Amino acid sequence: MTIYISGFRQYVFVVRASENGKGHRVNTVRIAILGASGYSGEELLRLLLRHPQATIRCITSRQNAGQPVGKVFPRFAEARLTFSAPDAAEIAKQADVAFLALPHGTAAEYALPLLRAGVRIIDISADFRLKDAGIYKKYYRAEHPAPELLKTAVYGLPERYREQIRDAQLVACPGCYPTSILLPTCPLLAARLVQTSGIAVASLSGVSGAGRKVELPYIFPECSESVRAYSVTGHRHLPEIEQELAAAAGLTEVAITFIPHLVPVNRGIHTTVILEPLPGCTAAAVGEALQKAYAGEPFIRLLGQGGLADTKHVTFTNMCEIGYVVDEHAGRILLSSAIDNLTKGAAGQAVQCMNIMCGYAESAGLL
Repeated sequence: MTIYISGFRQYVFVVRASENGKGHRVNTVRIAILGASGYSGEELLRLLLRHPQATIRCITSRQNAGQPVGKVFPRFAEARLTFSAPDAAEIAKQADVAFLALPHGTAAEYALPLLRAGVRIIDISADFRLKDAGIYKKYYRAEHPAPELLKTAVYGLPERYREQIRDAQLVACPGCYPTSILLPTCPLLAARLVQTSGIAVASLSGVSGAGRKVELPYIFPECSESVRAYSVTGHRHLPEIEQELAAAAGLTEVAITFIPHLVPVNRGIHTTVILEPLPGCTAAAVGEALQKAYAGEPFIRLLGQGGLADTKHVTFTNMCEIGYVVDEHAGRILLSSAIDNLTKGAAGQAVQCMNIMCGYAESAGLL
């Protein structure tokens, strides 16, 4: 039994023990997945059903309440789980950790009562990523439903906030685009190798990034054989990216140009970041900064100078590939990254955070 103290409340988090097939004692944690019928929820099921120390006790879906998981996702039929309607009081009785794979605005509705009941929260939505409720209102066009939690939420990017995640009650997992941008860029800003102005980013995302919904722009005839930019100003991930880039640079504000694209693949994000070097920024210095930031990180694959990331090398994994090129002709640094938007960009990163919170091997369930 471990007692955690935080500014929000004091509670007791119990890690239960069970016997495995070899007679050894292994610690297990009870899991609830809210919104388990979406793409991120499906990915959480895929990862947590094979996790050696996690037991899924509750999966929720308003649309599919009462249906066995095998009817919605036939590949999980052997799990013998049944969707239920979300009820915070019932979930609190069954779970030690709850993953919120819910739309923005809805996640906060369940986070507050679950936190009060002592359940640790890992949120995959955008509800707790931003520290400023005013910026949330500007980009999500609504008042924040639980602004008192914004200051206590920990940004769930393990490579930057591992120690804070360890004791957190509420973890706000980064968005998929932000993950692909922050991981390659933050080390260079922190090392003062590049300008904080003039940053330009082009990202390409698979269609699953839009969620499991039927809307005209995302059906097969509209996406197939087509690449298109969208939300080139005011994308909802923009303030989250700028918030964390500013933190890495030690500034209060950073403004970037962010151009997301939709590409006709199911999953994966490829990102190119264009940066202006400061005096003294050499190829060797860039490589050294990345090595210093990520040496020993289990889910960062550094490709070195001249390396260009490829989504086919990271799909269905929690890995982020990072390469870089020094463009001497234009005087720019080009960073290249690739992640799976549903794994490192959502569910996999959430499981990585859970592993840190529970004291498990960080790669548990993810290799």
